[in-house]
Amino acid sequence: MRSVRARAAIGATLVVAVALVAAGLAVLLVLRDNLIGQADLQAEVAAREVAGQLALDTRYEDLDLDDAEDHPVQVTDEEGRVVFVSKGLQAVSGTRSPGVSPVPSASVGATPSPDDDDDDDDDGDDGGRPARGEVSSDDPDLSDGTATVDGKHADYRFAAVEATTSAGITLTVHAGAPLAPEQEAVDTVRGAMLTGLPVLLAVVAGVTWLVTRRALRPVEGIRREMAAITASEDLARRVPEPGSRDEIAALARTTNETLTVLEASVERQRRFVADASHELRSPIASLRTQLEVAEAHPELLDLPGAVADTVRLQALAADLLLLARLDAGEKPGAARLEVGALVREEVSQRAGDRIPVTVEVAEDAAYEVSGSRGQVARVVGNLLDNAQRHAEGLVAVSVAADGRGVRVEVRDDGAGVPEDERERIFERFVRLDDARSRDDGGAGLGLAIARDVAARHGGTLTVHRAPEGGAAFRLWLPRAE
Repeated sequence: MRSVRARAAIGATLVVAVALVAAGLAVLLVLRDNLIGQADLQAEVAAREVAGQLALDTRYEDLDLDDAEDHPVQVTDEEGRVVFVSKGLQAVSGTRSPGVSPVPSASVGATPSPDDDDDDDDDGDDGGRPARGEVSSDDPDLSDGTATVDGKHADYRFAAVEATTSAGITLTVHAGAPLAPEQEAVDTVRGAMLTGLPVLLAVVAGVTWLVTRRALRPVEGIRREMAAITASEDLARRVPEPGSRDEIAALARTTNETLTVLEASVERQRRFVADASHELRSPIASLRTQLEVAEAHPELLDLPGAVADTVRLQALAADLLLLARLDAGEKPGAARLEVGALVREEVSQRAGDRIPVTVEVAEDAAYEVSGSRGQVARVVGNLLDNAQRHAEGLVAVSVAADGRGVRVEVRDDGAGVPEDERERIFERFVRLDDARSRDDGGAGLGLAIARDVAARHGGTLTVHRAPEGGAAFRLWLPRAE
């Protein structure tokens, strides 16, 4: 089942069904317990009422049993023999004895009449017997059973109460309360639940389906728009953003932000490819021309120019390859570098530069960073190349501690960088002096490479105005752990 709406509707319906079934069972159990408790109370009241009459020496035939149909009564003696049953009781179970036929002997369970006791009373001698009987105050024994009264068989709840007559005879009175009302009530509630449950579940499923459909409608709009963008490859399009402030609106905003970044990345890649093609075309065309001329007129071969074009082509290819690796997310190494020594080594290899480089590094200080030695050296070399290209007569490089990192600053006394152009110069293939020849001005990749490498090492590269009036490029790298 792939539909979110269907899964949500089924899930909500199942949860509600389980909750309703559990609640229904709890209600039925509580209702049944309450009704059984009422039946127990009725049975106990009926049993104590008969037991009270027996304790007062009331004869069996004189017992007041007006509700015998609703509360069947059975009386047994100490030996479990039935001595009395209520009128119409034809069968019984769940009591002390299943019998419904009283013992015919008049002496069993019979109580003397008041007239027979006159002489005894006059004599003042009761022979040790109590003047009157009593009813047990203990909680009655309760049990489930059945009884047949006047041909009607039903379930009952029986209560057993003991009564002692004035003659010292202990009788047990079993009185029943019908369970039919409890069963009818439970059946009625159960039937109502079984009837209403499917209807309620259908309502829950329908409402969940409609609510989920309405909630997911913006998602469908986002999906259709994304499919259209994929088909048209037009990254300038954006998915619709709903006016709500929920998760779907956040998803739409994030999707549009991703599309914006993706569009910028693709556009940057297109410009990169176009500029790289343009930059490669010039040295390749120049080299081809020289080789064609040399083929026709060997004496006119400009060998130094061909070598220069080849070197320039090789450098440009290396820059493009490094940028491609950086764009692909290549992580720098984790080697520990001493920046001061690296700067001195890089400057020592530039003996043929147009302007000698001044190095300002403390001899006894250690400036260690973590990263790729080749890439950090490439950054320093690119900054020095840029300074040599623009300096009038001074190029200086210094290394110093800066907070929790190391700062490498390369300064020159050239024209400097206008403030509004200080971020643009770090873009790829950007050169501020368009009149500068490509041979002297480079391809405009050095500073872009330097900033990308600095960012990959967790550092920064910025440009400021130097005290000498030119540009001051500041490379900051975090210290090694």
